[in-house]
Amino acid sequence: MSQHRTAAEASRERILTAATALFAEHGYDGTTTRTIAGAAGLNVATVAYHVGTKADLYREVMRRAHQAERAAVDAALAEFAMAAPDDPARAAARFADRYLDFCLEQPHVPALWMRRWMADAAEFADLEARYARPLLESVAGELAAALPQLGRDRVEFAVWTVLWTTHGFCRSMIRAQVPRFRTHLRALVLRELGLEGAI
Repeated sequence: MSQHRTAAEASRERILTAATALFAEHGYDGTTTRTIAGAAGLNVATVAYHVGTKADLYREVMRRAHQAERAAVDAALAEFAMAAPDDPARAAARFADRYLDFCLEQPHVPALWMRRWMADAAEFADLEARYARPLLESVAGELAAALPQLGRDRVEFAVWTVLWTTHGFCRSMIRAQVPRFRTHLRALVLRELGLEGAI
């Protein structure tokens, strides 16, 4: 690999890192290409050269956020599928733990999605259909298969409730309250799935 290519890739990563933090904190609408360039220590022309437009950059940030979330959710779902036949309540609580851990480790992911829920970047309406909906459907599908007595609607609303609650908590970043919130989240999951008292 040439030194020029390595430097170009390093510049691109700096831009993406800066853009991710700024989009998470201020939203797409509240962030300019100039701000991203400044945070990356580069000029606007260099940003455009490496990533294209601000819209191109936003799409790449959201794609990467989705890839990270998808990998974490897929791993947690595999674990859930193995444990659910023997102990669905414990498996569901563990899945919630894994998702909370992911959001705490990568707080930009819930922040990016929460910005979208507040009508940020409205011109990118396809991102929900491309990323959020398939992920939610895969989680709801696994839960519904393990708990067929609940019905799809109840399971889907349980998944949404956990998602909104977890994203809201992680956005607050009240780290001292993580143990209490984890206990609350487990209880919420079990209640929403009709598994109270099963652990």
